[in-house]
Amino acid sequence: MTELTWNRLLDPEAPVFGLCAATSDSRLLGIVHYLFHPVTWAAGPRCYLEDLFTSAHARGRGVGRALIEAVYAAADARGADQVYWLTQAFNATARRLYDQVATATPFIKYRR
Repeated sequence: MTELTWNRLLDPEAPVFGLCAATSDSRLLGIVHYLFHPVTWAAGPRCYLEDLFTSAHARGRGVGRALIEAVYAAADARGADQVYWLTQAFNATARRLYDQVATATPFIKYRR
């Protein structure tokens, strides 16, 4: 899966995108993956923020917020009507940030 993900990220025709945050000496602080898809409720695409990771030493320093805001900018540039993501109910650390940059919805996820 790692190789497939990298291939998708590097393929200019693939709908999967990735960004990273790094220090000035190229030390990785965080990554985000996102994709665009059509929906039946809007003319433009919707943006799904699939993965967001911040290294332990970078947490609480604005890295996650910066990566989310970069996805927001990419979504705006593509005309997406919304950016959305999922998180675990017990992920209190991440949810503190998410509550500042987005609105929680009442949806419950089902899967097969």
